[in-house]
Amino acid sequence: MQLDLLTKTTLALAALLSLTAPSSATDCSRAVARVVSETGGELLSATPQNRGGRNVCVVTVLVPGHGDERPKKLTLTVRS
Repeated sequence: MQLDLLTKTTLALAALLSLTAPSSATDCSRAVARVVSETGGELLSATPQNRGGRNVCVVTVLVPGHGDERPKKLTLTVRS
């Protein structure tokens, strides 16, 4: 059975929720959904962090290449 991108993202978020504090995980789930939606990428990782007193999520996705280009790994820091 092949899983679509939304299902893969949902499963990855469920795994993230089980490994992090509830409030941080909830905030990262929104950030992940936004990054995946805007980039069309596949979620590789999402990590809640505190930088300078601000809660952020470091989200890494694999973005498809154009034409014959290889996919690119993109890491974004998103305010949560």
